Formats: sequence, structure tokens, C-alpha cells
Amino acid sequence: MPRVASRTRCLHPLTSDLPASLARGPRGQRAGAGTSEAKYLAQIIVMGVQVVGRAFARALRQEFAASRAAADARGRAGHQSAAASNLSGLSLQEAQQILNISKLSPEEVQKNYEHLFKVNDKSVGGSFYLQSKVVRAKERLDEELRIQAQEDREKGQPPKT
Repeated sequence: MPRVASRTRCLHPLTSDLPASLARGPRGQRAGAGTSEAKYLAQIIVMGVQVVGRAFARALRQEFAASRAAADARGRAGHQSAAASNLSGLSLQEAQQILNISKLSPEEVQKNYEHLFKVNDKSVGGSFYLQSKVVRAKERLDEELRIQAQEDREKGQPPKT
């Protein structure tokens, strides 16, 4: 009598219509038993990556918008000041810290520059590196004072002293 393959009730949609002999894998387990779990795991990973990717893209767009808004708020003087920072290698804040200046005034810049330059002179045991930093800071602050004076002239206001 010919052998008829019996059908089994399998929960997996791809293997539900297979005969019982084909519904089993090479090790005897149901075909597709591990694939559905792997499929769900892969879907979870893909969704997680999509969520993180969207959040990252949104944060990047916000950062670009904030950067653009800050650059627009600085206006033309911001561009000149940024160019001066690039040329001297020091930001305005760094230069003010080096010369210990809180308010930008030519007299205070000159007074602090002369003191720090003398104190850091190599002939009195000072550091050439620190002395050069003092010189660069003064150059950066002088450039900033020049930019402010130019803006004041353009606006028709007397220069700040």
C-alpha cells in the first residue's frame, strides 16, 4: 500500500500546507520555527535604527538652523570678527582672558599688554611662549577695536573710548 504523507497543522503561514515530512527541518524541528523570531528581531532592529536616524537628522537640522540664526544675529560684524579670529588664531574671549580684560577699552588693553609683556620677557626669566601669546592677544583685541570703530563710523556714532 502506498504511503500517503499526512498533513500536520502548522502555525507558520508558509509551512501550513506542507506535508508533515516536509514541514520538519533537517534536525527535526518545525521549518520556520526560528525564522519568525529572527524576522521579528530584524524588524525591531530596523525600526530602532529608523527612529534613531530620524532623531539624529532632526537634531542636525535644528543645529544647522540655530547656527544659521546665530550667524544672522551677529550680522556683518560677526563675519569680520570671525575672520579676525581665524587670522590671529585666537577668539575674542581667549584674547580677553589672556590680557585679563573684562571690558574692551584701548587703554586697558595697552596697560595690561605692557605689564604682561614685561613680566614675560626672557631676560627677566619669563617665557617666550607666553610673551608671544600676549602679543597675539593684543593684536586680536586691536583688530576687534578697529572693527568696532569702523561700525561706529558707519552708523554715524562717535567711537567708544
